[in-house]
Amino acid sequence: MLHIHQAHSQVCRVACIATEDQLEVICREQGVTCEELGINKHNLCNYEVEYLCDYKRKVITDGKRQTIQELYLVKWKGYPESSNTWEPRRNLKCIDLLNQFWEDLNAEMQRQKKRAAPRRLDPATVSQLIQRAKLRQTLKQWETHLNSLGTHKGHIYVRNQVDLEGPPKNFTYINDYKVGDGIMLNEVSVGCECTDCLGNPVEGCCAGVSQHKFAYNELGQVRIRPGLPIYECNKRCRCGIDCPNRVVQRGIQYSLCIFRTDNGRGWGVKTMERIRKNTFVMEYVGEIITTEEADCRGHIYDKEGATYLFDLDYVDDEYTVDAAHYGNISHFVNHSCDPNLQVYNVFINNLDERLPRIAFFATRGIKAGEELTFDYKMKIDPVDAESTKMDSNFSLTGLPGSPKKRMRVECRCGVPTCRKYLF
Repeated sequence: MLHIHQAHSQVCRVACIATEDQLEVICREQGVTCEELGINKHNLCNYEVEYLCDYKRKVITDGKRQTIQELYLVKWKGYPESSNTWEPRRNLKCIDLLNQFWEDLNAEMQRQKKRAAPRRLDPATVSQLIQRAKLRQTLKQWETHLNSLGTHKGHIYVRNQVDLEGPPKNFTYINDYKVGDGIMLNEVSVGCECTDCLGNPVEGCCAGVSQHKFAYNELGQVRIRPGLPIYECNKRCRCGIDCPNRVVQRGIQYSLCIFRTDNGRGWGVKTMERIRKNTFVMEYVGEIITTEEADCRGHIYDKEGATYLFDLDYVDDEYTVDAAHYGNISHFVNHSCDPNLQVYNVFINNLDERLPRIAFFATRGIKAGEELTFDYKMKIDPVDAESTKMDSNFSLTGLPGSPKKRMRVECRCGVPTCRKYLF
């Protein structure tokens, strides 16, 4: 594949492994304008601060008077590092980048157990600051990519203030199930005839036809107890997308943040806004595979030390969701022995009870900035046969371990009621 763009009326062909930032550097070095990259004769020589690389304080003597001048080494956007220049503080109008530089530098000083930044930074500290600036760019590009794929209302943020770990490798973000080989999703053939599914359901609407209760109230909050299935209106129903019985299918409604945890749990997810109790938060999405295939993959995941296998055993243990390499934001949600998310099985356009959709609802009000978690070994009080049948569904298989092999894994959730071990 080639990246093709016009430059001075000539077609320029560059291998697609080059990023747009790299292409911009090449164009500016060669003095080439490019409409696709937004480089024209008017801004060809423009200078924009990309990030700050280094800092030093310089003593200036003017007669008997001495003053200290602050200088920053600037990486200019669209130009190679060989074009970096030292600039006095008064020349820099990029307040956010200055604040970010000092936030990173102060964090590095704390890590080195130093009280304040020295007059001149050592090479190791400069290297750390540059790596962090580049990481921030990489994560921002990933964040932009994730939001370009979503159809949900909220925004996905990505933050790492802990280490230099970048986006996960060999992971593809998806918004709906990826169906594995040999698995068929049979779509519904009929829908409801309601014009007001909540206020005046015809024959009980979709939930009633299935002999189950209407799952939501007028605010879209789930009102049936965990263990009971949810039947939403489907593509063949007469009602529209604003129907109160269409909640999970409308997708994520909140702004969420994928962030790096500081206690060794890898990535996590936190909410950027308040979430009301019993409201839908996200689906657990991945690749649907057979349990036989899950067994095979589980042995591989054992060696890697992690797995994202989630059994779909609402009625039969036939299928599993594997979110290791294909998944959505739920891929990054951590375990807690005192979680704020509860799992429900949901049926929409596919009514095969062996293939429910897995939806997370808030168990309580969740504050902005709070991490989202669910219990990998969640259990439901077996009030009746329906909930008893659901019990085994609420556990990720393995972690690490195959679906048939549970290993003793230490829990790091840190809550007072921690069970100490995941499995």
